[in-house]
Amino acid sequence: QVQLVESGGGLVQAGGSLRLSCAASGRTFRPGVMGWFRQVPEKEREFVAAIRWTGDSTTYADSVKGRFTISRDNAKNTVNLQMNSLKPEDTAIYYCAARFIDGIYNAARQYDYWGQGTQVTVSS
Repeated sequence: QVQLVESGGGLVQAGGSLRLSCAASGRTFRPGVMGWFRQVPEKEREFVAAIRWTGDSTTYADSVKGRFTISRDNAKNTVNLQMNSLKPEDTAIYYCAARFIDGIYNAARQYDYWGQGTQVTVSS
């Protein structure tokens, strides 16, 4: 079984930065891809960014391109999301997710394991 635990959320003013981390544990952890999603009440979970566990492939939602950066540390089984120039519309619960099939995926239904989420609130 895989466990994913997010951390690093909080309250920040518009224009500020936060760094989210996702720590994985459980089975020998070698996913194909790790992703970050976000969700606000009464809306579907929205793709933010994804990174393949090997190689350099990343992909981002248009709404965060140029502001967010996804990275990973294979030795520590962690994936990070550096969020800069935050906007009030970035306010959401942020989830990390894993899929154990190689590739790059941006749909929530394609991911098999999820963390419990961390709240990010950006004040105007």
